[in-house]
Amino acid sequence: MERIIAQPHDPIAPPSTGLKPPEIPDDLVPKHIAIVMDGNGRWANSRGLPRTEGHRAGEDALMDVLAGAIEIGVQTVSVYAFSTENWRRSPAEIAFLMNYSREVIRRRRHELDDWGVKILWSGRLPRLWPSVVRELQAAERLTRYNSTLTLNFCTNYGGRAEITDAVSALAEDVAAGKLNPRKITENVFNSYMYQPHLGDVDLFIRSGGEQRTSNFMVWQSPYAELMFIDEPWPDVDRSVLWRCITNYARRDRRFGGAVDKVAKDKVLGE
Repeated sequence: MERIIAQPHDPIAPPSTGLKPPEIPDDLVPKHIAIVMDGNGRWANSRGLPRTEGHRAGEDALMDVLAGAIEIGVQTVSVYAFSTENWRRSPAEIAFLMNYSREVIRRRRHELDDWGVKILWSGRLPRLWPSVVRELQAAERLTRYNSTLTLNFCTNYGGRAEITDAVSALAEDVAAGKLNPRKITENVFNSYMYQPHLGDVDLFIRSGGEQRTSNFMVWQSPYAELMFIDEPWPDVDRSVLWRCITNYARRDRRFGGAVDKVAKDKVLGE
């Protein structure tokens, strides 16, 4: 087994395309972005290719989007790599996705480490191939000291499954006398989620033209700004990400309160 030794190091900037991110005040850049990388299969089929080729093409899209997230100052990106519902797909496609996920993590983890990306895995252990788990855990160990960007790689993940697992763990602690049920608050419940320290999702992006959240980051997205874009995932790049972030910065996020839109437009130069 390959030995991964994690050591702090100075990150290097990801490759530049020559494009410059839009000038957006730091407080208007989303801290946490969730992405449903949809449209891979349709992208491939429209070109007379098998669905698996769309997944291959999506790898470069992910890397470019992560590079763009670093450039504009996003802190966390959560990506829906494989859902608990994806087990309903054909055995051949499931096998491809498991093998491909394992290889992508192995192939890209050192590049992401160089960029200063911290890789985390969120999801259920049962049914997930042990070889995929090993690669995810190796990536976590390798990048654990990084802080430029956190990549939350959601594999065998479902929003309801995460909540169910949290309830189960919480109930066990109540039954064991470790937790007073009268002391359960939203913050206490949140501490039982897979990655409680990542915070709520600010911007939720789904590619491929569909307009649903598909059981992704259910607990974390109560006030997320939703953006459904027509581009299939292989056609998404950092410029598309920046377009979404620009639209996000213009939205009136009230959280039950109110914001002076005129004053906000002046900040954005409009």
